[in-house]
Amino acid sequence: MDNDITIKVPDIGDFRDVDIIEVLVSAGESVDKETSLIALETDKATMDIPCPQAGIIEEILVRVGDKVSQGDAIAKLSTVENAATTTKQERKSTTGQITDPEPSAPNITPQPAAAPGEADLHAEVVVLGSGPGGYTAAFRAADLGKKVILIERYNNIGGVCLNVGCIPSKALLHTAEIINEAQQMAAHGITFSKPEIDLPRLADWKNKVISKLTGGLAALAKQRKVKIVTGNGTITSAHTIDVTDTSGSSMSIRFDNLIIAAGSQATRIPTFPNSDPRLMNSTDALELEDIPEQLLVVGGGIIGLEMATVYDALGSRVTVVELSPDLIPGCDRDLVRPLEKVLKKRYENIFTATRVTAIAIRGEGLEVSFEGNKAPDYDNFDHVLVAVGRQPNGLKIGADNADINVDENGFIPVDKQQRTNIDHIFAIGDITGQPMLAHKATHEGKVAAEVIAGMKSRFDARTIPSVAYTDPEVAWMGITETQAKAEGIEYEKGAFPWAASGRALSIGRDEGLTKILFDKKTGHVIGAGIVGPNAGELIAETVLALEMGTNAEDIGLTIHPHPTLSETVNFAAEMAEGTITDLYVPKKE
Repeated sequence: MDNDITIKVPDIGDFRDVDIIEVLVSAGESVDKETSLIALETDKATMDIPCPQAGIIEEILVRVGDKVSQGDAIAKLSTVENAATTTKQERKSTTGQITDPEPSAPNITPQPAAAPGEADLHAEVVVLGSGPGGYTAAFRAADLGKKVILIERYNNIGGVCLNVGCIPSKALLHTAEIINEAQQMAAHGITFSKPEIDLPRLADWKNKVISKLTGGLAALAKQRKVKIVTGNGTITSAHTIDVTDTSGSSMSIRFDNLIIAAGSQATRIPTFPNSDPRLMNSTDALELEDIPEQLLVVGGGIIGLEMATVYDALGSRVTVVELSPDLIPGCDRDLVRPLEKVLKKRYENIFTATRVTAIAIRGEGLEVSFEGNKAPDYDNFDHVLVAVGRQPNGLKIGADNADINVDENGFIPVDKQQRTNIDHIFAIGDITGQPMLAHKATHEGKVAAEVIAGMKSRFDARTIPSVAYTDPEVAWMGITETQAKAEGIEYEKGAFPWAASGRALSIGRDEGLTKILFDKKTGHVIGAGIVGPNAGELIAETVLALEMGTNAEDIGLTIHPHPTLSETVNFAAEMAEGTITDLYVPKKE
């Protein structure tokens, strides 16, 4: 049965007399619920106005250039049961991207809209957690006209990454790089005296870096009118969340939509003496309370090796133990090998395929027992740093009170639009699964905010790069060579050794390697890996190459500046194509 309704501009926040920059439908067109009807542009953002339900557009009441506010009529819609289920599924958005509707996560449960109730605050969007994903989601939602509340347990927004993770560790890794480079110059005729390390001043500088970034985020939140609530958030229902501060005081917040960005925490091994301050996780290690003479790092992955890099440069004698057969599990051996060669010269010991079976308190030290072919039965250390991974916080936020699906490990399943099984509750970042990386979380945060605002957005990255900020750095993306071999993927490889790079030789760093994998049938880039200084910066070009569907010729014909390390990407492509002149490669028969 037909039923004509007038579609009006919904609540778009504090905006008034907003310009219409595009009319996205026409009279007589069948539309789905949430189909974008018009695009508006304010001085802060561009937003689409969605159709409230499926039907047929009978009349368009506005045109490009008109100004509208909340409540203004924009179209007349004839609603027909089951109408317009497939028409206009693909539409070009105001961002110029082709978008299509994303299948919902299995068993998404619709919930009634938030009803007025007993709560101290209310927001259209509440974001739980203010790490890179969380603050990105909050800021994007605010830019799209939503009233937003951002919940953070630290006194400063930025989450684990900015406060006790990515940023402080990179500040200290820069310190380590300076110390190591000064030492390496001795082989080239420049000798510096042994560095004098003022630990309190170094810690103060690290903290100033954190303060500058978190202070800048606070200013951005204020400019966007995002309200920050400090404390631990616990979901209490499908539309409410309680926040408790350090004094024990709590408040209730009612939300229309929730974005869970609660992150993860360092994994603890319950059989270890975790109450002993000499047993550290990565957060403890970043405090720089002292520099142990003998340090054991349990875990030879990215976090463990980054912290080992810092403490080695500051003067600790470092031993690394890794359960897997190789350092940085999941990365190709030819990329890890140059790093491992450097580390074996610097560290006391590196034990792979080795397990720590026990840690016992022995006076002023810790006695650690090992199980592995080349490891001793036990050894003594001043401190032990445990870096064996991170666990998501999905089981710690009261998700069951809203019937949100959480697996036994604490991960929250989501669809491509970051929706959980509850249609108005979204999740992003570490809590949604591997890889647990800040740059993944930021893109997911934008998707969640845009979907809430009615945009046809989805997370559709073809690859997510990984970087170990060690010395040398190791970076990779796409399909690894190990994976390609295991899965029977036919590929061509171009690998360029930095020993033939003028730039690498001029900085005394010829241990590096750049390699790119190309699909044997299509010629397109499917993976890449780089080891050497600034590998984390260089890998971005290969990520773009994969996303754009480029081949070896595309990269080889792209003029790179000389002499630079970025040339090695060009040379790796030329190696695969057979056009390299900086090395001699016999022609294939």
